Amino acid sequence: MTHWQAALKAAWGIEAELTGLDGEYDLNILAEAGARGDFVLKVMRPGCAADLIEMQVAAMAHIAEKSDALPYPKVIATKDGATIATLQDEQGQDRLCWLLEKLPGQCYAKHSPKTPELIEELGQILGATDLAMADFQHPALTRDFKWDLMQGQWIGGHTQVISDLTRQGILHGILSDVALIWPRLMTLPKQAIHNDVNDYNVLVTGGAYEPLQVSGVIDFGDMCAAPRICNLAIAAAYIVLDHPAPEVALAHLVAGYHIQNPLSAAEVDMVEPLLRLRLAVSVVNSTIEAADNPDDPYVTISQAPAWRYLERDNEHPGLLKARLRAACGLPVTNAAERIHAFLAAEQGNFAPVMGRDLTDVPMGSLSVENCAEPQNPFDMPIEEAAQLGAEYGDQDGWWIGYYNEPRLIYAEPAFRKGPWKASNRRTVHLAVDVFAPAGTPVATPMAAKVHVVENRTGHLDYGGVVILSHETPEGDTFYTLYGHLAADVVDTLTIGQELTKGEVFARLGDPSQNGGWAPHIHFQLALTTDGMGHDWPGVGDPDEMYLWEGVCPNPAALLNLPADKVRYEPTNKAEVLAGRKAHFGGNLSLTYKDPVMLVRGWKHHLFDEWGRPYLDAYNNVPHVGHAHPRIQAVAADQLKRMNSNTRYLHPAQTAFAEKVLSKLPEPFEVCFFVNSGTEANELALRLARAHTGAKGMVTPDHGYHGNTTGVIDISAYKFNAKGGVGQSDWVELVEVADDYRGRFGRDDADRAQKYADLVDPAIAALQDKGHGVAGFIAETFPSVGGQIIPPKGYLPAVYEKIRAAGGVCIADEVQTGLGRLGDYYFGFEHQGALPDIVVMGKPIGNGHPLGVLVTTKAIAESFAEGPEFFSTFGGSNLSCRIGKEVLDIVDDEGLQANAKAMGDKLMMGLKALEAKYEVVGDVRGMGLFVGVELITDADSRREGTEIASYVKNRMRAHRILLGSEGPKDNILKIRPPLSVDAEGIEMILDALDQILSEV
Repeated sequence: MTHWQAALKAAWGIEAELTGLDGEYDLNILAEAGARGDFVLKVMRPGCAADLIEMQVAAMAHIAEKSDALPYPKVIATKDGATIATLQDEQGQDRLCWLLEKLPGQCYAKHSPKTPELIEELGQILGATDLAMADFQHPALTRDFKWDLMQGQWIGGHTQVISDLTRQGILHGILSDVALIWPRLMTLPKQAIHNDVNDYNVLVTGGAYEPLQVSGVIDFGDMCAAPRICNLAIAAAYIVLDHPAPEVALAHLVAGYHIQNPLSAAEVDMVEPLLRLRLAVSVVNSTIEAADNPDDPYVTISQAPAWRYLERDNEHPGLLKARLRAACGLPVTNAAERIHAFLAAEQGNFAPVMGRDLTDVPMGSLSVENCAEPQNPFDMPIEEAAQLGAEYGDQDGWWIGYYNEPRLIYAEPAFRKGPWKASNRRTVHLAVDVFAPAGTPVATPMAAKVHVVENRTGHLDYGGVVILSHETPEGDTFYTLYGHLAADVVDTLTIGQELTKGEVFARLGDPSQNGGWAPHIHFQLALTTDGMGHDWPGVGDPDEMYLWEGVCPNPAALLNLPADKVRYEPTNKAEVLAGRKAHFGGNLSLTYKDPVMLVRGWKHHLFDEWGRPYLDAYNNVPHVGHAHPRIQAVAADQLKRMNSNTRYLHPAQTAFAEKVLSKLPEPFEVCFFVNSGTEANELALRLARAHTGAKGMVTPDHGYHGNTTGVIDISAYKFNAKGGVGQSDWVELVEVADDYRGRFGRDDADRAQKYADLVDPAIAALQDKGHGVAGFIAETFPSVGGQIIPPKGYLPAVYEKIRAAGGVCIADEVQTGLGRLGDYYFGFEHQGALPDIVVMGKPIGNGHPLGVLVTTKAIAESFAEGPEFFSTFGGSNLSCRIGKEVLDIVDDEGLQANAKAMGDKLMMGLKALEAKYEVVGDVRGMGLFVGVELITDADSRREGTEIASYVKNRMRAHRILLGSEGPKDNILKIRPPLSVDAEGIEMILDALDQILSEV
């Protein structure tokens, strides 16, 4: 590069280090000039026409004049003020050269993730650019070259270079589709376009620490004059490559463009055929070029992903057109607005579909928020389906179900859009249901023709189903669907049969013939069947309602009902958030930058207000799983009877105590029942002081034991936090026994004893201050401290020292107890230690407020010498029955064994990720108590706080909920309910692998 270094200095006065960059024909050289900045020197191929460079320079100047917000590079003038220099290469040939500022960022092709927001931003930049370039003129814009899409049909004479006959057929199909739009395309005005916004010409900044944004669009070398839709289609051709949801990505790109530079519906319809033409040109050209330049990887760089797109089972072109139109807020068909006007004008004049006026029929909600059916949102038993909504009916059993209502009754795997239970799922009802007795007649609201008649006998399918076509006075056709009819409809109707307004053509089926549901009609309207055929989706993805509301709008008018009567609106998350900010304290935190609102749960899954499923890999409170039916049954049963406290005898109290004590070694004999782990730890302080007569406490740093005044004083996580009360003089902190980050590492065989020895000066300090040693309290495995597993032998050594000083030993097992660790029911068992007091909290109630303290008779007797102890709700009949049921479920369902098996599977997968990614500093845990420590540097082990935040939010985008902990909040905390299964573990590992690759 020394030749070009000298040339750069001579022409521009810039001294720089040079590195070659990719390029198809020309030399592109990165020039790093230190304080002067970075540049790109473009050395054009011999014989390059000067007007092509002049056009690019003029175009960039034109864009800059129109807008300084668009991310295009500036041209750097030579020392003589010229924008182009003629320099000689090493062979003495004249080469036209010019210099550009280097824009920051990484090329889009190599960047991950490719988020919807990023794609939409690119669409906006492209739209704004085309708007700015609309009046740009230059003679070189009109030229004959292969990358002009208006000349793209040249490939028709070269398809034989593709030896695969199936692929040849794809290319001929593309050319046929383009021929259909060609006459209309030729009428569109031409303008200057970039013509090559591919995934290597777009630069992106941001990622783990910053928001993603487009930082640059480069390389105007393929500029030409063409309709603006060609520019959008070319960019679209690269956006869809290897995208997991190409149609969704395409919709975001087109919507972004439309925001800045509104498109007509006709233009939108051309995007997909033209993007396919661009990919066809690319694969044909690269095949030809590869034959001439077999060693040049640049010519085939996009061929494999292009074929993957062209060969995949893409969304039907008709439905894709509707999607792109809807994404732009345009009518999904040319007739849509006229049909809507017709329906609005005729509302009240249509024949009653159900043979009666529906105005006074009550509404009933099957929404995620309002309906607890099915109990298991992944399985809808036929018995539940047959009784669905029975409580809503009037005296004759009539009621109406909402349009736009998110429901969990669509439980079959066919409604999922991915491999996991927590994958995107179709939940939103696209019809209006009218529930009525079986046999109720069904009539057509207006003259119709039978379009489809079938009997679909699958589990929870439609049973008898009819689709009718209707024609407005202006000649526009729309369709209505009637599902859950009696099966004999297939014997009485024929395709093409004409029906008069109000003619009865079917009857409601009973569960034996309507798919198994309570008798009702699913009444759905569609403005087009293009792309849906006979098999309409009756339910939509909540994230795609922009499409489905356009294709299948509210059918209320055809039922002579006002639209707002039958349209369901879920609770507005923004309003709930605003109310929370208005009525709650500012230090009540919310997880995630965009909070999630959860309204249903089942086992280890949660559902938001739209029915979107999430895998709960964080919440240890529902120890045996969300909404466990046995706990529901016990709670309901006891609430039907009575609920009182420990001032009165009740067998549930002693039964619960006996169950708890059965899990503990012999010295433990006495139980105290309270409302929370906080209250139990507060009580533990009182017991320790009553038994020892001392006040001082020793506790590990960054521990957490609750939120009342007393336990905050022993929770460094709280008292040392910003705005905390600070450390009390009767509390001494010791270093957490963290053998990854602490002073004694895993290579030290004596680390357990060395960490325990750190207690000695803490004990001495308390004694010197006259507080004495009341006790030692620790989360057996520090959780907020970072999911730490202390080295074996640490706790027994600490306990020995504390007892020698006269104190008692308190094991806070809120996070680790009740089988979560798999191999051990309690964490202290792993340590081979025997505490004096054991505290259990929230998991023992599975969401019901409950805490338990267990201790020895001697300590309990010391406490009994003081004032009476009483907790109003601690030990209530209800709490005791729920607590015992939780422990029984752990035993009966083998959940401790499941925690062991799933924890081993999780740890094995995480260890593989630790070996794969440098940002994973440590993986530690036991059972379903697991931490993943993220770092920025393997040598210094600098905490990856920002990485953890990024991963946590990206996992949420993948529908997985987990937390982060540690003094620097850099440790991923994985603690799912004990019901988690192998699929859930695999989903965690798969998503984490993808997201760590982004970092």
